[in-house]
Amino acid sequence: MAELRNNKKMKYYAHRGASADFPEHTMAAYLGAIEQGAYGFECDIRITKDEVPILWHDSHMKKEAKNAALIANKSYAEVKEIYPAVVTLKEILNLAIAHKKSLALETKHPVPTGNRVEELIIAELHNRKDEINTSGIDIAIMSFSWLAIEKIKKMDPTITTVMLLHESNQRFTRRFTSAQAIGPSIGMIKKSPALAAEIKASGKDLYVWTVDSSEDLLFCASVGVDIVMTNRPAHARSVLGYS
Repeated sequence: MAELRNNKKMKYYAHRGASADFPEHTMAAYLGAIEQGAYGFECDIRITKDEVPILWHDSHMKKEAKNAALIANKSYAEVKEIYPAVVTLKEILNLAIAHKKSLALETKHPVPTGNRVEELIIAELHNRKDEINTSGIDIAIMSFSWLAIEKIKKMDPTITTVMLLHESNQRFTRRFTSAQAIGPSIGMIKKSPALAAEIKASGKDLYVWTVDSSEDLLFCASVGVDIVMTNRPAHARSVLGYS
């Protein structure tokens, strides 16, 4: 069994669900992730014109729906009419709580509504606090935006945050972020394995995206990664030797 250097199992989260086998960010993808043994779900969050947080990566709907509509310009009802499989934050929380799956929620920036997405996510987490605590799941909010991470700290410092790294500014964001965890890409830590060691030595958790190959999964386990995001949860479970 592949394990971290501190003997703690590396966990694998389903990146946009089991997205190698199902359309990303759909309920089918997350139900598939449950079947494939994922420890948690990774989700990208945007908000519609009427402030409904939904699972969506791009600012537009071209990839999933072959439609040029912008999420920020459409109501939830309009988005759902264009793409009936859209999933809301409430729905993924329901699923995660029911099946005891942790969540890594990534907020997308820049957006016209600024930090409203973080405000809405935190409000929902507060509303569901008792259910979340009872389920025992972990929830982290991630972003490439340093300002978004600092906004979350001001709104609720008890929420776990993950500072996602860009190659161009990773030294600044690592040094000055208040986040409890750091999220480099698999490419970044393969290029510089010392990066993983530096992050772990700083006392922060290490999240790595997006890890699909056997070689990369085993590499992550060997350098102390806490959580990997993968499109292939069943493959990760097999490679890592988890039952």
